[in-house]
Amino acid sequence: MRIAFVGAVEGSAIALDALVRARMAPGLVITLAPEAASRHSDFVDLTPLAKAGGSEIVYATNVNGPAVIEALRRFQTDLVLVIGWSQICGDMFRSIARIGNIGFHPSPLPRMRGRAVIPWTILLGEESTAASLFWLDGGVDSGPILLQEPIAVAVDETARTLYVKQTDALARMLPEAVKLVQSGKAQRIDQDHNRATYCAKRTPDDGLIDWRESAETILRLVRAAGEPYPGAFTTCGGSRLVVEVAAPFPDSHRYIGIPGQVQCYTAEGFTVRCGDGKCIHITRWRQDQAAGKPRVHSKLGASIS
Repeated sequence: MRIAFVGAVEGSAIALDALVRARMAPGLVITLAPEAASRHSDFVDLTPLAKAGGSEIVYATNVNGPAVIEALRRFQTDLVLVIGWSQICGDMFRSIARIGNIGFHPSPLPRMRGRAVIPWTILLGEESTAASLFWLDGGVDSGPILLQEPIAVAVDETARTLYVKQTDALARMLPEAVKLVQSGKAQRIDQDHNRATYCAKRTPDDGLIDWRESAETILRLVRAAGEPYPGAFTTCGGSRLVVEVAAPFPDSHRYIGIPGQVQCYTAEGFTVRCGDGKCIHITRWRQDQAAGKPRVHSKLGASIS
């Protein structure tokens, strides 16, 4: 079976490595060139893995462009695996593979179709999710399900820990899916479109902390927007301070101030008052330019640097 693989992010690399290890290396890999890395915060250059698997490599920025369409036709593609690509695959693209096209989505489809699913899962306080492999159709994550694996979401889940759970599931599921396709036993379970929900796109600016929110809400944003994504941040003097690790501060009741003020310094970091009167303890952060300890600001919602 002649398999083509499309992807350009960390999850793509994990999936491709799983196929190579299972001796199912695709014959054709379509990916972004390293100079286009800025398109994804979790970009990974697939070139070394593709070469290790003996795959032909085609670099592209538009999966529906003539170069990709021609490459898929020339390869006489039986199956396409689209794992970590931000564009919708058009009719022409999907018409080429003899068997079909399989995509991956980190949600319990039909729920949570769309973009930024891992951050939204945490922001919504979901207790469970799933990893889904599905057959591509003309919609957004709407095709029939091939495989789906449930995933528990911890109360302190971060974007990174959930990303790892999803990619671990993907690495298990993808070789199994290819085997099912090869044997002619791959299922196509129609989604219940009446149950579909859609996640909106998120941008780096959506990580801006509003200190008027509750401590719980701010901590959830820190966990949801963090690595491998750009992060939750506050601003001061035109520069950003990205909050990487924070936790509830047990002595909040001892401090009086307004939202956005630094209340005290600790051996590990500093505390900031939130809109509900509670403080969060920030223990790891990064900033755009060198600075001293965070300053106290008197303006409501002002940022820290």
